[in-house]
Amino acid sequence: MALSPAVLILDLPPSALAGIDLLSFTVTPRFRGVKDLPPGLRFIFTGSSTAFSIRHGLWIRIARPSTSSPQQLIITRWDPATETLSLEQDPAENLRWRANIGEFWREGITPYRQSSASSDATSPQREISDWATLTSQIKPALLSRITQHTPKTFWSLTSASSASRDLDHIPGLSAAEAVLHPEKDLRFLPIHLKQTWPSGATGRARTEAAQDRSWALGELVTKHCGEVGGDEVVGEMQFCFLMVLTLNNWSCLEQWKRILTLLFTCRKAVVTFPDLFVRAIAALRLQLSHCKDAEGGLIDLADEGGSLLKSLLVRFRQGLDTLPTLEVQDVVDELDDLEAYLKDEHAWQFGGTFAKSGVLELEDGEQVSMDTTVYDEEDESGEYAPQMVDLTPEQMKELGIESIGDLRVKLNRTKLHDEDVVEGVVEESSGSESESSASDDDDEEEEQDLEDMDARY
Repeated sequence: MALSPAVLILDLPPSALAGIDLLSFTVTPRFRGVKDLPPGLRFIFTGSSTAFSIRHGLWIRIARPSTSSPQQLIITRWDPATETLSLEQDPAENLRWRANIGEFWREGITPYRQSSASSDATSPQREISDWATLTSQIKPALLSRITQHTPKTFWSLTSASSASRDLDHIPGLSAAEAVLHPEKDLRFLPIHLKQTWPSGATGRARTEAAQDRSWALGELVTKHCGEVGGDEVVGEMQFCFLMVLTLNNWSCLEQWKRILTLLFTCRKAVVTFPDLFVRAIAALRLQLSHCKDAEGGLIDLADEGGSLLKSLLVRFRQGLDTLPTLEVQDVVDELDDLEAYLKDEHAWQFGGTFAKSGVLELEDGEQVSMDTTVYDEEDESGEYAPQMVDLTPEQMKELGIESIGDLRVKLNRTKLHDEDVVEGVVEESSGSESESSASDDDDEEEEQDLEDMDARY
């Protein structure tokens, strides 16, 4: 009897959580794994319970069945002591389970095409179809880079896996002494939203690069994405979303937000990489349709996460309106579909004039003053508010400052200099007025000049 590709998940306790791709279920005592796996990348994940707990996931690649090759059987085992999931490494155990798989094939291994445990989930066929689209740009090379795994057939991570930049660093403690540390260091694409201009840029160049992050996106694609280019950005966006959906991984959620923020604050790059934006917007639309599946409200379109996304889309639409229509028409069409979905499914409203402040009348007749949050480059509020920063010794050296005291002296000297310049201008103007007062008309004219100058200074 020819057996289909399968994965065994051994030693899971009863009532534990098990899942594969977008399907999840509660384990029964007879459960041993999942069979009839379609070819392609699959993701299995487990947890000690269906409640909030550390979840362990394993990406696996299923090859297409062949008459000349044996059944592809991947054997994993849950360690109750450490509550971790890993591949079975003992060759004898692998041979024993392969030899006896017929005993529990019918009743102990569930088929891949089954209904989800969630009562409001979509049909299994749509779950299967959506998974292929949700992972369309995820490649083995991308999984190896992010998880730092060298094998090309499986890649593991957990809910606690994190990029180092997303960890809370405690001053005075070394990495070994810190209580919180990731179970696996994730290597994401380097996206630094606080510096999106080339080194050495000053003045207007910095301002333009901060308002339009196209240069930063171009550098990311050309220097860190290799031959696949923009597909690597979309692939990491897909990976991060799925790890939030299945593992509740917080670091992946932060990187997902960083990718969206970078993309939707670009304007010139839309003309340079139109295909990237078309694929990213299409991927986002499908992802948002699965946001309700995320546990704990990690992706809630009704909270601040929705507000951030709405502000990004409004800003992105405004940028598109300034570009040649023919060159970005495909991007505009895709954005129209995304906005239409958000209007129909979540009652989002885009465009129009919105008051920044006003009076809201409650149901009982009470009137309350309200202020709205507006994301605008011209407003010095929110993410555009001025911030106090600490200068590093290297930065102080570049500015010719040896200490904070020197900085205060320089600022005071600058202030006194400006005041002296103003007083000097006024005195010089007063002197010229007295020397050239030949008539009453001239006096009145020069007095008016002085008043104008005083108003300026």
